[in-house]
Amino acid sequence: MSADRRSIVLFDLFGVIARHQRPGALEKMAALARVSPSAFTRAYWARRPPYDAGRLTASAYWRDVLRTLSRPADADTVEELRLTDVDSWSRVDESMVSYVLGLRERARVALLSNIPADHADAFLAAQPWLNDLDHVAFSGRIGAAKPDPAAFQHCVVALRSAPADFLFVDDREENVRAAQAAGLSGHVFRGQGALAKVVDTWLPAF
Repeated sequence: MSADRRSIVLFDLFGVIARHQRPGALEKMAALARVSPSAFTRAYWARRPPYDAGRLTASAYWRDVLRTLSRPADADTVEELRLTDVDSWSRVDESMVSYVLGLRERARVALLSNIPADHADAFLAAQPWLNDLDHVAFSGRIGAAKPDPAAFQHCVVALRSAPADFLFVDDREENVRAAQAAGLSGHVFRGQGALAKVVDTWLPAF
């Protein structure tokens, strides 16, 4: 079956194709910073949005986190935390990878992920299948993170398409709602079986 070059299935990464953060990772990083897990988790997520969106470098992000926790931000600690963090987001669902790549026989397939630039570099190096997709957009590289409409607009422009040509798949409802508000079709991911049914129904329309 030849691909419909107009239709595009746009995937989120974490929680859809890739696994969420490795269990115990935040506790491990808290131990490296010598603070409680609860305090570390609050600081980690509070400073995350500008890091995801490319407005903070990795070193600036980790210095901010450590300053928030009143901990010294020496270069060795910053790098150890950064590498532990990158590793904690490195797992993929091989079944979903196969499904996503198989869809390229029927449509264009792209990725839109909230991920810092240094994480994106590591992920690309470890997962060469990403180079087979029609477009890969990482928030830390494009300067916009979901649910910012600019993130979806980037994909529309990059793929020289219209919003109506997209089916956006994400495990977070707020991101799907934002995509729908921007004119894309959307599906909240709850599993590969349900997704396949939605895609099979959506694609014939093209």
